Amino acid sequence: MQGALLWKLSVPGHWGGLRPTMPSLLLLFTAALLSSWVQLLTDANSWWSLALNPVQRPEMFIIGAQPVCSQLPGLSPGQRKLCQLYQEHMAYIGEGAKTGIKECQHQFRQRRWNCSTVDNVSVFGRVMQIGSRETAFTYAVSAAGVVNAISRACREGELSTCGCSRTARPKDLPRDWLWGGCGDNVDYGYRFAKEFVDAREREKNFAKGSEEQGRVLMNLQNNEAGRRAVYKTADVACKCHGVSGSCSLKTCWLQLAEFRKVGDRLKEKYDSAAAMRVTRKGRLELVNSRFTQPTPEDLVYVDPSPDYCLRNESTGSLGTQGRLCNKTSEGMDGCELMCCGRGYNQFKSVQVERCHCKFHWCCFVKCKKCTEIVDQYICK
Repeated sequence: MQGALLWKLSVPGHWGGLRPTMPSLLLLFTAALLSSWVQLLTDANSWWSLALNPVQRPEMFIIGAQPVCSQLPGLSPGQRKLCQLYQEHMAYIGEGAKTGIKECQHQFRQRRWNCSTVDNVSVFGRVMQIGSRETAFTYAVSAAGVVNAISRACREGELSTCGCSRTARPKDLPRDWLWGGCGDNVDYGYRFAKEFVDAREREKNFAKGSEEQGRVLMNLQNNEAGRRAVYKTADVACKCHGVSGSCSLKTCWLQLAEFRKVGDRLKEKYDSAAAMRVTRKGRLELVNSRFTQPTPEDLVYVDPSPDYCLRNESTGSLGTQGRLCNKTSEGMDGCELMCCGRGYNQFKSVQVERCHCKFHWCCFVKCKKCTEIVDQYICK
């Protein structure tokens, strides 16, 4: 049937001798719309999803099963290639992402934006498409989580490509102390995290000086700041040796700091993050040149933060309605600021706690359970 043809011969004109029929135009429009939707979905996906989707360890792979890398959501092409080369690393990347998300939620637990996860694919939702200082912190702390997890996995002998730290002996270590033991391999963790986490940004090819390129530069800067936070907080740990604990000899090694210390450091960097813009030459520069130029350890952002007070589907803000607040606090967790002036509702809840604990010989502690009715407040 002639009406079923998508293209037909016509008089030469604007379409160069071929004129699309109505079904053709509809098909092209639908294809373009679908392509845009797929691109948006791809951009929204993230390797952070490894934190919410358990990754099988190599010893759990089933013979003949589909390769694990093709099943993992959120990986960019470069990250998928690294996955194929270092499959045993993937479970620890997932653990690192989970550590970063938990720390983000702790640091922002009393803020209007509290680092909530919204699904298992994009993880944080559309709010990460805005180059805000909250996005800057999230990129940094998740990159730090990967360094932390990989470095520790090396020390524990979980990865075939690395082992204990080979960091040189610190110059200020007393001569009679031994430098040895099995330290966390921060050097390897840093290098691998840089390759894997940055791969997603480095394979993008945007026009120099464009907003998209500025966002890539922002992400790379914040990834680096996160990795350096782990590096800077790692310190020397020592163990005493000697008769009856005399500590006549010490063995020392490099040890990662508790991740809370890394989170605290990055939260300070968040509070002092620098507003940047991209130049025509494809570099980031300060919006206000009177401020100090950020170092590789500092966080940067290119967009103002969205309004986190109200739910907004376009920005991804979840709003603060239903959030608990502190009636007596004048800080960000206080009802006045948390609820954005909308007011709050009061309700009573029953809390059960351990109390009147006593130590019994030998060797356990026995406690009673005490109930208490407390007032709580939630934002309208």
